Amino acid sequence: MHLLSAGAVAVLLFGIVYQVSSTVTVIGTYGETLELPCSNGAPQPDDVMFFQWKLNPSESGMMIKKLKGKPFEVLAKDGYSSRVSMMDNGSMFLEALTLEDQKVFNCMVVTLQGLFEYHVSVVVHKDPTNLELLEQAAELEIGKLAKIGKCNAIDANPAANITWFKNNKTLSADDKGIVIDDSVQVHAVTGLSTTSSTLRYSAGKGDADASFTCGTLDLAGQPRVSLPVTFTITYPTENVSLKVLSEGVLLEGDNVTLRCVADGNPAPTTFNFFIKGEVKNVVDSDSYTMTNINRDATGEYKCSLAEKPSLEASINLTVSYLNVDLTPSEEVVKKAGDTLVVVLKVDSSGDHKVSWTKDNGLLKADQVPTFKNLTYSDAGVYEGQVTLGPLRRVVSFELVVEGAPVITLLTKRLGEDGRHKVLTCEAEGYPKPIITWSVNGTRLEETPYINGKVSQKLTVVPVANLTVYCTVSNQFSQQIQSINVSSLFEEVRMDKQDQSDNGDQTKLVIGIVAGLLLVGVIVGLAYWIYMKRSKQGSWKTGELENGSSEEEKKLEEKVEENSQKPEM
Repeated sequence: MHLLSAGAVAVLLFGIVYQVSSTVTVIGTYGETLELPCSNGAPQPDDVMFFQWKLNPSESGMMIKKLKGKPFEVLAKDGYSSRVSMMDNGSMFLEALTLEDQKVFNCMVVTLQGLFEYHVSVVVHKDPTNLELLEQAAELEIGKLAKIGKCNAIDANPAANITWFKNNKTLSADDKGIVIDDSVQVHAVTGLSTTSSTLRYSAGKGDADASFTCGTLDLAGQPRVSLPVTFTITYPTENVSLKVLSEGVLLEGDNVTLRCVADGNPAPTTFNFFIKGEVKNVVDSDSYTMTNINRDATGEYKCSLAEKPSLEASINLTVSYLNVDLTPSEEVVKKAGDTLVVVLKVDSSGDHKVSWTKDNGLLKADQVPTFKNLTYSDAGVYEGQVTLGPLRRVVSFELVVEGAPVITLLTKRLGEDGRHKVLTCEAEGYPKPIITWSVNGTRLEETPYINGKVSQKLTVVPVANLTVYCTVSNQFSQQIQSINVSSLFEEVRMDKQDQSDNGDQTKLVIGIVAGLLLVGVIVGLAYWIYMKRSKQGSWKTGELENGSSEEEKKLEEKVEENSQKPEM
């Protein structure tokens, strides 16, 4: 006070500048150190003589000062003596902040130009020490307003604002289904505030798995949230449903579990199951299991609450089955030309599909194969597949068509190089016919035995005309056929002779035709002379007219005969 008075006197006597700045607010954290800037943090002039901190004029007591070029000197005699320090730029550090430090502090700067005062207001903040959800309800009854719990934000400054959440969404009071009561208590010694918030809530069925939390924001604006809590929601049963726990299609031999589901909470534990006209009472369970069911289990089933039989549910069960019988079902041996009747009997619980394959190849028709006149190509393994949804049955039989071998083809042809002949003998029968030849060849080729048929090609070089025999045989019989094969050398000689003979024959035909034409001319001339003489005689005597007429006819016939000979 004496220094301030002296400064003021100096200002009045010598006209030195005296300036007071506006108040600046700084915020510190409870229990930590806070820097109070002098001159609002602006750089100090070079002619600074000293700095001095004191409390607001309304308070009493100097705190700390520092002369230029000298260490700071603590002037405080109270609790601040061990908590303050000073920097060269005039800033004061205040350690271990408490709420009592929320005051206005003055920094005085003395320079050659004058005296300047800066006011700094201190505000102390503190996050809640703990955020806890207490006094939680054991369970909630649907439709009734009940206390969820009490949320406490302890020892904060300023007092914390508490928000309630359900499934991370904010709950707002509506004074009906949501009621929130807040209160704040201030600690008598520390001055810190504890905020308490109580939530009362009217639960519904949808809140059975709901998560409730309470939260607040810390000094940095980050949320602080309590651990989540859930509650048991109790309500009476209103509806019952019957479910089948077994997955997929029900088949004969399966075990089936029926479950009666009630929507009450806590769930009922005593039920009645109606199984094919019989009532099965189940205690401490909501399920009933039927084992090794068969097709007779198809039908309607029901369940109800034991204490309230009017609440019941029903369901229809269908047991799927597929029985297949095939005749014949094993190997069947038939003769070629016989008839075979195949019978497929299917007993199923619904519409089924049938497909057939022969030797793993799909047959075009899905009908049962029919055989009215068996051939060797009908032989093979036949497989029928019957399906009904996931059910699948496969039956099969093997058809063997046997018989004595028959030669179906015996041919000869000249080889491509013209130096050999190729004989082909084809036969069918079962067991596989064995083909033999009466001559040896230079090469023998046999085709695979397919559909009861096999063939062989024999390459020969005949040096003379000969008859070749093909013999086919199996355990039932044999058959022999022959084919004439001419010599390759004889065919070459005959070709040349044929060419010479053809030339001579052409000359002979021309000579015969010329001779016949000459004979016809002579006969015609003789006939003309004869007729002329005959007519002269008749005119003279009138005799032999008839005779001459007959002779004339004979002569005409003879001439006509002669005229026709060249045409033959």
